Amino acid sequence: MKTIKGPSIHLAQFAGDEAPFNTLAAIATWAAGLGFTGLQIPSWDRRLFDLEKAAESQTYCDEVTGTLRERGLVISELSSHLQGQLVAVHPAYDVVFDGFAAAEVRGNPAARTAWAVAQMKLAARASQRLGLTEHATFSGALAWPYFYPWPQRPAGLVEAAFEELARRWNPILDAFAEAGVDLCYEIHPGEDLHDGVSFEVFLDYVGGHKRCNILYDPSHFVLQQLNYLDYIDIYHERIRMFHVKDAEFSPTGRCGVYGGYQPWLNRAGRFRSVGDGQVDFPGIFSKLAQYDFAGWAVLEWECCLKNPEDGAREGAQYIKEHIIRVSEKTFDDFAGTGTDRAANRSMLGLSQVGDLVDGSS
Repeated sequence: MKTIKGPSIHLAQFAGDEAPFNTLAAIATWAAGLGFTGLQIPSWDRRLFDLEKAAESQTYCDEVTGTLRERGLVISELSSHLQGQLVAVHPAYDVVFDGFAAAEVRGNPAARTAWAVAQMKLAARASQRLGLTEHATFSGALAWPYFYPWPQRPAGLVEAAFEELARRWNPILDAFAEAGVDLCYEIHPGEDLHDGVSFEVFLDYVGGHKRCNILYDPSHFVLQQLNYLDYIDIYHERIRMFHVKDAEFSPTGRCGVYGGYQPWLNRAGRFRSVGDGQVDFPGIFSKLAQYDFAGWAVLEWECCLKNPEDGAREGAQYIKEHIIRVSEKTFDDFAGTGTDRAANRSMLGLSQVGDLVDGSS
């Protein structure tokens, strides 16, 4: 059995233009002071990290890891959520998602897709240089506008979407395979990979690719009303990353799963700071320990009420308290009787039966 590593923290929601959130050294010092031992670094944020340089320069990667080592930290993973999103964008979202892309490809969907694919391949090489074994991303979405069909989806629409999604991702998955890194899709509404069934469909279209894996975040399953503990039982062999993020779902007579176009504060489903929502984290940590999850517990702070710095401080302690240091022995070892095969057969009454079968008296 393996003990989960952590706590780590996803830096995307904390990076900013003001100290200590505007440089890697400063934000690392801040995170270490809260008790984190790992950082999940957003690969798109040049205030903290230069993806292109990391993909090409071992010297730069050594400088990054050295900066963290001086503060008692390591990189748990890189993330490329924004670039992964742009691998597949339905035209309805072109304008909204253009802001995620480099300025020179905005307004040009084909160029934007090519840029995103290139970014993902850089992320594979950067992860390899940094000695990482997992990487976080989004799948993007072509079919999402049709997830709740009215009028009914025409026959073959979903199949065409997943066929194209797989065509775009297969070369990226191969690049991660070459780098020896698992690509972990965060299963997330807004992505074509948003639950168990959609992940299975995609996995089938990419031929069960070994590097196609899951970033497990229970908060998104609370908001979908999906059984997130059962999900671990079903998909534990593909779960390679874990976001510790809380949520609550409190439907009313006016608002349910879809949220009524309301701001986060007024939705039935809301993200909360860890420990303030409804997620059964003791159950999750137990399941992950049961299935030998060897990755990191990574705090992702998103809350419509609590200050982010309070959420980070409380989250570090919460994760520490919930990581299960797995046992190296069985609790009832003290009662072992030290029997051997002959004794076991005797206890089952098999010695005499064996004698009779052999024809002996």
